[in-house]
Amino acid sequence: MIRRKRPVAGACALLAALTAGLAFPAGAAAGEPTGQDAPKVNLVLDVSGSMRAKDIDGRSRMAAAKQAFNEVLDATPEEVELGIRTLGANYPGDDRKEGCKDTAQLYPVGPLDRTEAKTAVATLAPTGWTPIGPALLKAADDLEGGDGSKRIVLISDGEDTCAPLDPCEVAREIAAKGIGLTIDTLGLVPNVKMSRQLSCIAEATGGTYTSVEHQDELTDRVNELVDRAAEPVVTPVATQGADSCTKAPVLKSGLYTDREEFGQQRWYRVELLAGQELRASVSVAADRAVRPDHGVLLRAVTVYDREIVRGEATGNGRTDVLSTGLRYPKPERDDDSGKPAAETVCLVVTHSFSADSGVKTTPGLPLELTVDVVDGPDGADDVASFGLGRGWWLLGALILTGFLTGLVWGWLSRWRVAVWRTN
Repeated sequence: MIRRKRPVAGACALLAALTAGLAFPAGAAAGEPTGQDAPKVNLVLDVSGSMRAKDIDGRSRMAAAKQAFNEVLDATPEEVELGIRTLGANYPGDDRKEGCKDTAQLYPVGPLDRTEAKTAVATLAPTGWTPIGPALLKAADDLEGGDGSKRIVLISDGEDTCAPLDPCEVAREIAAKGIGLTIDTLGLVPNVKMSRQLSCIAEATGGTYTSVEHQDELTDRVNELVDRAAEPVVTPVATQGADSCTKAPVLKSGLYTDREEFGQQRWYRVELLAGQELRASVSVAADRAVRPDHGVLLRAVTVYDREIVRGEATGNGRTDVLSTGLRYPKPERDDDSGKPAAETVCLVVTHSFSADSGVKTTPGLPLELTVDVVDGPDGADDVASFGLGRGWWLLGALILTGFLTGLVWGWLSRWRVAVWRTN
């Protein structure tokens, strides 16, 4: 059995697409790259007054960000459509209402003119407030349309100053639109409160958070995220689990999405041949306010409801996504009939998320299910081997060696004591 929590990696950069709950064309294979339009990236840069601080390799945060942007613009792949949005770049006053409107598109999302984009970046100077929430809403609008990958890269040196518009709730709203948009965040010289907020924004859409304290770290990370946007888009296929194994849909290897009500179980079926191994994982996302303590359970059972193996994970509300996984190797057949023996394995997903009164319980929480059927390892005849496989031989040899070493050491100790007494 494998128990794993994906950083709201991995496995899970596609969770923004989960919330859509939309059907895809019947002819599409599960997890097949289907994006046709150019990938889009919107770089969102904090230009608030605090960016004057000189604590990144002896330079100001603004100077470090400008250099990073220039290097990123030089390295941006030709197929990526890139834009730049600012927050806090234009209003220098003390009127909070005006300061929280201060977000603008510095360079529109589209084919990149590197010289024009660099010229626009060169004009920036640290100015005003930090309206992260409003900037994210506008940045999402900048990326609307098309079926290619969409990514926002937010770079900030402080938490939002425009509450009660919570940037984390804004990110959840963006994810709920089902437009497949991922938000990655970078914190410049972060503190605990800022790190917590930027982490929450990223996790809400399956993105990543990175703390940055040096110039080269900033450049390398932004370059990496822009390059990642150019990778093929894998679109999960919508399915609908049943309330029992006999009614469950049969799934092949691929990536699937579904929704599960509070207190509900979702059943799916997988056909497994002798000598094959089933690898499955599930992620459940909290796309609304839920109580802090919760868990996710993924079980593989037979058609007679006998449990084969399980994976489980628990959470305390610090992340919006909870993941777990399992493996089940089916042994080779001992007879010589030549016909591969098939087995129906039922996958059961259960979660213990709960919501306070007044929180909508429908539709259910979005879940992502990954199914992978591969050739099994040699000697996969013991499902309860806890992943050791042929390592049992090594474990037995180590135990025997330890036992014999203990006997010899005990005999030598008694002999030395006897000699000491004689002398």
